[in-house]
Amino acid sequence: MVAFIIKECDSALMVPTGRPGFNWDIYENQYGIMTRAVAYAVRSQAMLYAASPLWNDGSYTWQQVANATGEALGECLANGFSLFNENPAADIAQNGYALYHLITSNDMRTRDKETILHTGGTMAMWQNAGLPSTPSMSKSGPNPTQEMIDRYEMSNGEAPITGYSDADRLQPIINPASGYDPQNPYVGRDPRFYASIWYNGAVRNLDAPNGKKIETFVGGAEGINPDNRRFTRTGYYVRKFNNWKSKQNGNADGSVRLIHLAELYLNFAEAANQAVGPDVKVTVGAFSMTAREAVNAVRARVGMPGFPEGMSKEAFEKKYRNERAVELAFEEHRFFDVRRWKILAETDKFVTGMRITKTNDVLSYERFRFEDRSSNADRFLLYPIDQNEADKIRQLTGVNWQNPGWNE
Repeated sequence: MVAFIIKECDSALMVPTGRPGFNWDIYENQYGIMTRAVAYAVRSQAMLYAASPLWNDGSYTWQQVANATGEALGECLANGFSLFNENPAADIAQNGYALYHLITSNDMRTRDKETILHTGGTMAMWQNAGLPSTPSMSKSGPNPTQEMIDRYEMSNGEAPITGYSDADRLQPIINPASGYDPQNPYVGRDPRFYASIWYNGAVRNLDAPNGKKIETFVGGAEGINPDNRRFTRTGYYVRKFNNWKSKQNGNADGSVRLIHLAELYLNFAEAANQAVGPDVKVTVGAFSMTAREAVNAVRARVGMPGFPEGMSKEAFEKKYRNERAVELAFEEHRFFDVRRWKILAETDKFVTGMRITKTNDVLSYERFRFEDRSSNADRFLLYPIDQNEADKIRQLTGVNWQNPGWNE
């Protein structure tokens, strides 16, 4: 299948640019139309997945993936693509990263030069994954876990939590170099935290800094409630894509880009590190970059310190995987990443949340654990094939094509 995808992309890229032709740009109101950037990105992404532990059968080396992804990134950069980093108005968003996930992609790239593939349209986050204090909202949607919150570094680039001293992940090991204060856990974090998470004390109305603040403490306006789907179960809500001004008859929420340049930078960083390590350049034509430089380009957008020089391949991989989870949070990548890396069993057995209680204006923070999940066994690395279809193939060929673990 990967060979087929690559062949199709290569065939498309053999078509010259021009009119008619296969171009870098599309014309107005043509959301979803394929471009050369899409072909390059899909080709490199397919190879990245094929080289990952779940799928790696030796067909594609990490050097091949690094070269293909370097070519894709280099071609995009040479043809006008760049990370979106517009300075937002103070009453709209906190930074360029936040604004990017609120605006509508412009298909002619006059404003948004980051998006590679976008189908257009906005989500109704305010209604389907919103805050109960918003009139007419229906449900809080997927609530961020405490593990997700712990992934956000401090603004100095240090991880606040380096691990847990107990099996239930209720006793975090605090990194003293980070400056993290467990009694003020949301202060001084990566700017992407504030762009992506509604947490207790977050300022909701950006045009009134002293106005409405989020109350996720027990009994608060957005307080934790395990029995009502309009309220958070974990102590957090998704803020990414959600414009605080959105409401019924006034939806201004964002939408998920299917492929964008930040992902391509990260894909290259992963492949380059696996192929040659963090600090060795991969050169493809005029393009030349290290894995560390690629990650640092993404972090620079929000003012986060870069990865340091001299990291081992293993240390880079660990920090990179955390970076990918943060940068691409809630964009439907994590589900596939933990599977292709084959870390589902160690990451998804259970999750935790944060229960906050307020007594005489004093807040107390208590981590709590949810029950074990039943979907972290190895068989969940792959979807099952419809059993009727698997049985048909078996009758015709004598071969059991059902994915591992699904015949039990």
